[in-house]
Amino acid sequence: MTQEQWGQLKQELLKTIGKNNYANWIEPLELSDVSEGVATFSVPTSFLGNYVSQNFGDLILYQMNRVAPEIRRVKFSAASMSGKPSANHSANEPASPSQDTPAAVATAEKPSAFDTRLNTAPLDARFTFDTFVVGKPNELAHAAAKRVAEGGPVTFNPLFLYGGVGLGKTHLMHAISWELKSRRPDINVLYLSAEQFMYRFVQALRDRKMMDFKELFRSVDVLMVDDVQFIAGKDSTQEEFFHTFNALVDHNKQIIISGDRAPGEIANLEDRIKSRLQCGLVVDLHPTDYELRLGILQSKSEQFAKTYPGLQLADGVLEFLAHRISSNVRVLEGALTRLFAFASLVGHEITLELTQDCLADVLRASERKVSVEEIQRQVADHYNIRLSDMIGPKRLRAFARPRQVAMYLCKQMTSRSLPEIGRRFGGRDHTTVMHGVKRIDELQVQDAQISEDLEILRRTLES
Repeated sequence: MTQEQWGQLKQELLKTIGKNNYANWIEPLELSDVSEGVATFSVPTSFLGNYVSQNFGDLILYQMNRVAPEIRRVKFSAASMSGKPSANHSANEPASPSQDTPAAVATAEKPSAFDTRLNTAPLDARFTFDTFVVGKPNELAHAAAKRVAEGGPVTFNPLFLYGGVGLGKTHLMHAISWELKSRRPDINVLYLSAEQFMYRFVQALRDRKMMDFKELFRSVDVLMVDDVQFIAGKDSTQEEFFHTFNALVDHNKQIIISGDRAPGEIANLEDRIKSRLQCGLVVDLHPTDYELRLGILQSKSEQFAKTYPGLQLADGVLEFLAHRISSNVRVLEGALTRLFAFASLVGHEITLELTQDCLADVLRASERKVSVEEIQRQVADHYNIRLSDMIGPKRLRAFARPRQVAMYLCKQMTSRSLPEIGRRFGGRDHTTVMHGVKRIDELQVQDAQISEDLEILRRTLES
């Protein structure tokens, strides 16, 4: 194994575990020696070495085996204080001397039984039911998760949660696990990603430990598998997953699965697995609506108020963000985190102007999804008028009010300037657009129907 080969494998790891995990845990690793079937990595601290070994050791070993089959073990030795600091630990953190502790070694020479601690993925302490904001798009998923987390008799098996990125699947999975551990510390709850299931399976095949693997996965009381779409197209892993699934269901053990789409829509997933996944309760986490996003922001801002005491948040900022950032809850929460941190550093109140400056890139990315033409079409459909009449010169109230609504939404939901918007509405002057925007701004406070129309149109355009 050469340094060049290790560099290439690092790029494969980057694709597999994502930029953040790569920057924090893989990039600090330095391949220092390969001899007698052992690849030794120099790490800044023993903590980092232990964490990498427990969470990524098997993955690293698996990738290295593809290039150098003679490598049977990977070892992580803490560097001296003068070594390169890790990306997420203080350079002043004390480092232990180089040592071969069991936690700092990922090896192909496993004992007769797998270490169950290494098979349980770390749980995020922030992801509990208390911190999960419930709204119409996720209330069924939340209720189903709470029922399973009570740990009573199995009523639907499996529970399958699916939805797009950042809608709360992993949050609910972690919350179920925390709740089960709290209510029933005696039961064996195993939570892991489908990717980790696959790597454990590959390791067991390679080490001829399949009986240990089967015993481990069939002995759990609750099996939780995140992102099941990862095993699609991997025939041997799917077969073992199928048998594990059947064995647990036959013994009335609870199974909880998450995916990025409904079981029937996962490409290259075997039909027999799709059928098993669909036999329980399949719940969709829908894209967030305005009320849910606002609730999430309010909950998050209350937490930040404790972290940044004295920092003022102007009226309308949270509402602005809830309207403008609609694609992903993670992006929404990340935007608020950045906003509070920035305001704290510069010592300014969080105003709408500061929000627009600080989050310009995030807001631009959100704006690209809605065009002026799409807004015009949706408004015309909503008010049941022809698009040509709304854009045209007619000043009848039946056309003028929808026209002003469309102009208002274009100003709120796109990055187009007033003159640009005016040109899209039959070549109107920017002052006409300004008047229309101002008029709708006033009416939505006075007229409940206008306010309701705007909300319906926003939801339609954001979905």
